Amino acid sequence: MKYKKYFRKTSLKQKGVGEFFLEEIKKKRPKVFLEVGVFHGVTSRNVCELLYQIHKNDFKFIGLDLFEKNNENKDEIIPNTKFSSPLKTIWYRYIKREDPYSLSAVQNLLSKFKDNVHLIKGNSNKILKKIDMSKIDYVFLDGGHEYSTVQNDLDCCKEVIDNSGTVLCDDYDLTYAPGVKQAIDEFTNKYKFKCKIICNERFAKIEKN
Repeated sequence: MKYKKYFRKTSLKQKGVGEFFLEEIKKKRPKVFLEVGVFHGVTSRNVCELLYQIHKNDFKFIGLDLFEKNNENKDEIIPNTKFSSPLKTIWYRYIKREDPYSLSAVQNLLSKFKDNVHLIKGNSNKILKKIDMSKIDYVFLDGGHEYSTVQNDLDCCKEVIDNSGTVLCDDYDLTYAPGVKQAIDEFTNKYKFKCKIICNERFAKIEKN
């Protein structure tokens, strides 16, 4: 399945990475999918298209993100939301007059699957503790990159792995945010989970042994 960019920004922009990611999801055929770190919603839309292909309307997608930068979130690393393309800048600023990182903009992008999608605005350090993880069978973890945030997010996702689900972490190899790798290594060693580093060390796939 081709990974589409929907005229927005995505962290999976390198050639072949998006397709690799979708193939990983396809192997597991999850029915309840959680994405932590939705950003512009490009990966969310691709995942929903794939899950619809597999299950038709019998799937659920949950997406969590800050959807803005404010004082509460000032210590988190938020991807650059400005476009390098002047055409995209003009399109969103002057024609659509919408911030593609806003909750409403992502809801619009996912409106085709509105009955299957539940988006949550907030900080994962607070929100994940309130989500019933027993019902989730796949997590794509790409939220805050501070060590303590990744540590919190993984701890909250432990039940998914205990129940034979999968947690796929992005940016394991990110040199400017070494806390991601540190938190993943400590978490998998602590609980003796299987951790496979894939896609040129881009992703860490965590599952039960």
